[in-house]
Amino acid sequence: MASANGAGGPEDHQQNPSTSSYIDYSAFLDPEFSAHHFANSLVHSTNNPTDTPLDLSTPLSRVLFDVQEVDTHIDALTSRSALPLLEHTREHVGAGSRVLEELEGQVKVLAEAYERLRREVVVRWESAQETRVVAERVWRTVKLGRCVGRCLTLGRQLEAQMGELAGGGGGGGGSAAAAGTQAVGKKEDHRAMVRAANTVISLRQIFSTATPGGEAEDLDRITVIRTLRAELIEPAEKRLTARAEQVVGQFSMSALTGAANAAESTSTSTTSSALLQPEDTRSRAVSALTALYLLSPVLDPSNPPPPDMFEPARLISALQEYLRRAITSSVAGLAAALAALPKLDRALIETSARCQNVVALEMLLEGTKAPEHPLLRGLEEKEDGADVDSAKNGNVHEDVESKQTEDESNKRNLLRPLLISLDTSSLPSYFWRSMASQLSARTAKIMREGGVSARTLRSNKEKVREAIRECVVRGSRLPVSRDGRSGVKRKEDSTGMVGNWEREAAVMVGSVLNAVGR
Repeated sequence: MASANGAGGPEDHQQNPSTSSYIDYSAFLDPEFSAHHFANSLVHSTNNPTDTPLDLSTPLSRVLFDVQEVDTHIDALTSRSALPLLEHTREHVGAGSRVLEELEGQVKVLAEAYERLRREVVVRWESAQETRVVAERVWRTVKLGRCVGRCLTLGRQLEAQMGELAGGGGGGGGSAAAAGTQAVGKKEDHRAMVRAANTVISLRQIFSTATPGGEAEDLDRITVIRTLRAELIEPAEKRLTARAEQVVGQFSMSALTGAANAAESTSTSTTSSALLQPEDTRSRAVSALTALYLLSPVLDPSNPPPPDMFEPARLISALQEYLRRAITSSVAGLAAALAALPKLDRALIETSARCQNVVALEMLLEGTKAPEHPLLRGLEEKEDGADVDSAKNGNVHEDVESKQTEDESNKRNLLRPLLISLDTSSLPSYFWRSMASQLSARTAKIMREGGVSARTLRSNKEKVREAIRECVVRGSRLPVSRDGRSGVKRKEDSTGMVGNWEREAAVMVGSVLNAVGR
């Protein structure tokens, strides 16, 4: 790449034509310059292709000459430009010194300002931070103290309400003997079940916030709260639930026979319960149902379901147990009576009484509006606010609004969640059809075993048919025509019957006689 006839030099050389150089500086300054290609071209230019021994001394000497030329050119440039370079360096050093002096002054001012700021802000902020931490801890202590005080107050209130439920008066203090003395001659206040259930729910609300960052954080670490929960709240909730389930289990509105009432009970207090007036029985049942609804757990209190989608597990469990016992007792009694027909009339009367109780229970549940659950109160308030806003818009469609209100009321009663859980449209229908599904196998077993029982049952088919049909008719008749407490009317015919009793009678008759055969 070097030129023998003298090529142009670098930039300085091009600006000063008097300086001659044979080195091609542009080739060396090319970004794509390659030492390998340059060496190869230099070897080829100094040797013939037919030469057997290559002459490498000539290209090497040329490279050395080029290096020597560059060195000479550097010496010439530095000698000629030494004074301008020194002057340029001196100017830059002087400018840097002046800038440094200015910066040192500014840095000093900045350091003084920072020190003043540290004294006026940082030190005060550190003191304020300590005060904030103290205030925050005091506030947490105050909140915790308030929660503890609230829990103790609710605990005393719950203790008093449980005493009222047991007939021991409204006071929570005093000895057990004194409470027993007060209980003598005092009537049990069944409404205390609802008040106690609301108190338990209030305590649940407080305990649900005992999470990190919650209102009652670290509440579970307080010894008195742990003692309160273990010795009062949890036992009281269990007793309250058991008492409400007992009241539901003893529900009886039928007045067919005293024997039917006795057959419904599994407790020693059934006789006194059967002597209660219908209104008293109804009000006791409503209190127990309301308490079970309130005591039913909300799976996620931080994100509760809509009120009409809430599933009261404890209420549904108690009602299903009531229906299961009624169906099981009726099936067992009828199966025994079909094997000994003289007992059939009594068994059918008892079954009718149980069905009348189921009818009365359905009427009571349908006429009882679901209470406001405290954990669902936020959603309920929104719904109430929407109802108020719609009422303010005018009364143009009063009939439509009245129908919507009635539909909403039907959704919010205590019957709807039970019907959904049982997948049925009517409790009497569920009662008769569940009995029919079990009686078929019992009757078939009697016929397979044969003997006197099978022959007697086959010879009295028509009598059994009429007796079962009359049993369904009696059981489908309302104990009362209307729910005196809620005023909810039921669809009934002129004989006081409810539901499609003829269809249920046909199902019951078929479940027995189809197994008997001809």
